[in-house]
Amino acid sequence: MSPTAPCTRMRAGSRPPSSARAGLLAVVVTLACLLLPLPGPEARAVGETTFTNPLLADGADPWLTYHNGNYYLATTTWTSQLVMRKSPTLAGLATAAPVHVWSETNPSRCCNFWAFEFHRLNGPNGWRWYMMFTAGTAGTLDNQHLVVLESAADDPMGPYSFRSEPLGTAWGIDGSYLRVGGSLHLLYSAWNGAYQNLYIAPMSNPWTVSGSSTMISQPTYSWEQQGGNTNEAPVALQRNGQTHIIYSASSCNTQYYRLGRLTLTGSNPLNASSWTKASSPVFQAANGVYGPGHNGFFTSPDGTQEWIVYHGNATSGQGCGSTRSTRAQSFTWNSDGTPNFGSPASTSTSLAVPSGEHGPITTAVRGAAYQVANRNSGLCLGVASSSTADGANVAQAPCGGTANQWVLDPTADGYYRLVNSHSGKALDAADCGTADGTDVRQWAWLDNACQQWQLTPTTDGWFRLTNRSSGKVLDVSNCGTASGTNVRLWSSLGNTCQEWRLGPVGTSAVASTQSGKVLDVTNCSTAAGADVRQWEWLGSGCQRWSFTHTDNGYYRISPSSSTTSCLIVSGASTADGAGVVQGACSGANSQWRLAPLADGSVRLLARHSGKALDLSNCGLANGSDIAQWAWLDNICQRFHLLPV
Repeated sequence: MSPTAPCTRMRAGSRPPSSARAGLLAVVVTLACLLLPLPGPEARAVGETTFTNPLLADGADPWLTYHNGNYYLATTTWTSQLVMRKSPTLAGLATAAPVHVWSETNPSRCCNFWAFEFHRLNGPNGWRWYMMFTAGTAGTLDNQHLVVLESAADDPMGPYSFRSEPLGTAWGIDGSYLRVGGSLHLLYSAWNGAYQNLYIAPMSNPWTVSGSSTMISQPTYSWEQQGGNTNEAPVALQRNGQTHIIYSASSCNTQYYRLGRLTLTGSNPLNASSWTKASSPVFQAANGVYGPGHNGFFTSPDGTQEWIVYHGNATSGQGCGSTRSTRAQSFTWNSDGTPNFGSPASTSTSLAVPSGEHGPITTAVRGAAYQVANRNSGLCLGVASSSTADGANVAQAPCGGTANQWVLDPTADGYYRLVNSHSGKALDAADCGTADGTDVRQWAWLDNACQQWQLTPTTDGWFRLTNRSSGKVLDVSNCGTASGTNVRLWSSLGNTCQEWRLGPVGTSAVASTQSGKVLDVTNCSTAAGADVRQWEWLGSGCQRWSFTHTDNGYYRISPSSSTTSCLIVSGASTADGAGVVQGACSGANSQWRLAPLADGSVRLLARHSGKALDLSNCGLANGSDIAQWAWLDNICQRFHLLPV
């Protein structure tokens, strides 16, 4: 893991740590402070067949996973916030909106976040995502240690709740998981004298260490000792019954940061003698890429390729700062069962996108499900006969059942795909037609513009859905009002037959894009006037919200803990900063217009005032107040609906 950050990334008042145990003697902080982040890349559209590295300019210590139709990426932030990016294409991660899925103000683990890893494990609560990362205290990097979070459901975007500091507050970094023979283990890096080593410990669940740690690697080769005696960032790689650990060696402040390999050659991973180290590095600087390391692994969408994700620098002197960029490339295997990573790809090399990225992909895309109701008829967009077949017709139908529900999934470049909750297939313009009357159907995701839609508000809570390929809008044939009336594409006529509202289905957490914390009724009170604030996910009924349509695209939003109460603006005030509380479901101050934004978030607008739901002072702490404020188009007024 990276031992320091540029001054622009550290919290006010922070300083380089004083202890050599933090592995910081080799860090040149002055140099890091002079390094400026590279400018962001231009948008990369869905449908491209190649990409070039880097994927993300400021992207140290990357962890990347492909799951249920999307890539998810987290990188070191150096702040008190954990950032996730999500995209249906690998290259799209460059333009995907950063979403803060966790923030922390507890002084013992508030700051200097490093090396996020998120693993899908079958834990005590079923399949969940476990986020393990390194955190410390303000003003020093001497107290860096591991933290584990658990997701509320099977969604990498959370919301998350705090589970543990599995090694207490002892200095240890770069935590990861290894499962061998049905047993779960913790991998991490820590100091012993002048050596930063790799350790393993048994776990009884994804957040609890159940026994003593064993050192399994010490930096003994000269290629592990450049700029500091360093073994860190261990990651498991398994294939055909063989287990490897790929780790980073030498100081990240040098151009000689690189990858090494351990192989499990014995029967017990908790015995140091069971591990054999490769005598030479397995991935190192080449082709204008310096210090490649701190890697992870992911598979292509069709499961036929394995990929490595890592960070690297563009020059030999850039070191451990924000110049480290996220890069990815596929790799192969040697005949002896060891991985062959080749050399880092240059930034001028065009790489083919991961196999299967262009589909066809049928999957249960993660995210909140919506009913898409027509303004003229009141009926919902649905798949005829609840079919799961490619080409099944899309028509309007009564609003009920999963065949009439759609996950609104951002494509990372300002558009959405609508994926049917029943079939896992996308809303599609037949044969990519551009003529008036082109049929609308469902089809497996093909990664093309004919399956992407732009949401444009009209009046109140109504929207036009415009096809990216044709520029035509979603239209009910001949303005029919009967169930089964066909849905097609047509030039915009500005009529109500081409307007739709989006109604969230089921219960959702309403998570702040700024903090990752969720709307919460104080102390789960059922009393009128109880304050609504933000809090980390606890799974309680006062953090679960349902949406009930009133009229013209407005909704009442009720907590499960008090279903006869609603989210309201206190006293029906129209002032900026007026508090949001739990209260009676009457009056325009208890109604909200839900407006999806191009980045995948939503804003919630009070009907009586037209003002937006707002996280007061952009606070990160539990208990930060929720109020209304004039729309400022900032992250503190953006929320994500997460099914729980």
